[in-house]
Amino acid sequence: MNTILVTGGTGTLGRLVTERLRAAGEAYEVRVLSRHSQPYAVDLREGTGLAEAVAGVDTIVHCASSPRGGDEQAARHLIDAARQAGAGHLVYISIVGVDRVPLGYYRTKLAVEKLIEESGLGWTVLRTTQFHDFVLRFLRSSVKLPVMLLPSGVSDQPIEVGEVADRLAELAAGEPSGRVPDMGGPEIRALPELARAYLRAEGRRRPLLNVPLAGAAYRGFREGGHLTPERAVGEVTFEQFLARRPRSRA
Repeated sequence: MNTILVTGGTGTLGRLVTERLRAAGEAYEVRVLSRHSQPYAVDLREGTGLAEAVAGVDTIVHCASSPRGGDEQAARHLIDAARQAGAGHLVYISIVGVDRVPLGYYRTKLAVEKLIEESGLGWTVLRTTQFHDFVLRFLRSSVKLPVMLLPSGVSDQPIEVGEVADRLAELAAGEPSGRVPDMGGPEIRALPELARAYLRAEGRRRPLLNVPLAGAAYRGFREGGHLTPERAVGEVTFEQFLARRPRSRA
């Protein structure tokens, strides 16, 4: 029996990866690591208790991440513990465009990729476009104003998180594969299109205002650095995702 540790195993993606692996029956022992999940309640940025969580683990699926910082330190702790435990495979989820869009969080994800590649461990890195859930959170935040303000000229290619979880579980069950092909959502959509789809699904109305922004990161998004049109392998559209979600209160 292989033992697989999922970091961030109670999060949006990690929870689904854990479910997929456990659904395989007795093939795997699956451990969940998060800051508040016993018995492996570990803050990766501090590393306390990590050695016990990783002991006897064959594969690690690293889903834990925070835009608030600390990902590089967390990765160093995880890599050190994995080496000491003799883990043979580290699978990491990253984002399409981390090497093309100079956003701070993207730069951190790219730095973690490099740490993993140079770790001496067997490794696999999967980059995907943003999840439908991320786009939904952005639009829910924007609709709180009388006018929905949207970055001008920006499109997105959202993907269903469950499809990403399927792929990560598949990769975790296999051999280290290095950088595997990216995963993108089925459609590239301008932000106003996504906003109108959201408003229709919620039965709400808001005028839309496209706002030009400044900076290299915004330019990278306008140029489509976060998109992968040649890898539009996802199947669930944004409208289908919205139809499965409960409507929020107006």
